[in-house]
Amino acid sequence: MTTPIDISEKSGVRYLHFGSPWIQGAMRIARPWSLELEYTREMMASLLLRDESRWPRKVLLIGLGAASLTKFLYRYRPLSHLTIVEIDPSVVAAARHFFKLPEDDRRIHMVIGDGAEYMLATDKKFDLILVDGFNEHAQPGQLNSLPFYQACRSRLSRQGIMAVNLLGLSKGVLGGFAHIHQAFDERALMFPSCESGNTIAFAVDGDEISIHLDDMKEGALSLKEETGLNLLPTLARLAQARTCKNNTLIL
Repeated sequence: MTTPIDISEKSGVRYLHFGSPWIQGAMRIARPWSLELEYTREMMASLLLRDESRWPRKVLLIGLGAASLTKFLYRYRPLSHLTIVEIDPSVVAAARHFFKLPEDDRRIHMVIGDGAEYMLATDKKFDLILVDGFNEHAQPGQLNSLPFYQACRSRLSRQGIMAVNLLGLSKGVLGGFAHIHQAFDERALMFPSCESGNTIAFAVDGDEISIHLDDMKEGALSLKEETGLNLLPTLARLAQARTCKNNTLIL
């Protein structure tokens, strides 16, 4: 597979495009480790859901884009080993050349291949699975299917969490979430949509998550101090949406 790669820059931000106006990734040139796009920040809300300081040790990222999530975890979770599955080698080349993707074979394992096929074939377990793979039409293809999400569930550790970017689904976000909801026996939750239209869903299979929003806020303040990532607006929207019974997120 060969993807048409376009790079643009505006106001100090570099953008990745796949031959269309859709933004597939972004990096503020002065802060290459930061998460520029709101939805990538919201995917990192997964870090608030487990209180183990060494978590996650093994991470799978499906879809590389501008390597924003990869770089953030590489820098701020130094014990994490990152496996990235990207279908197009030209995207990997662009991430290295334009978006400062680290080259570190000890911690980053790059797989050139189809993310859905990888999930159905691998026998590895992961603490965190991040799904953010789209084509030039902002469609996820087989990454939005019941068999794929069932495979993701089977590959999570006891402390494992899956986070999925549900932008651009042909049957709508709710249709995509329905596959996740079914695959994980309803142990899934959608956060309120970002201003960009992205909706992030989280799902688990092993140890229960039960965390009060106040405790998540404390975790968010610590994460902000450690990394500069501010998830307080995300938590405010989550509280306003009233999707967490008694202000407690349960998965």
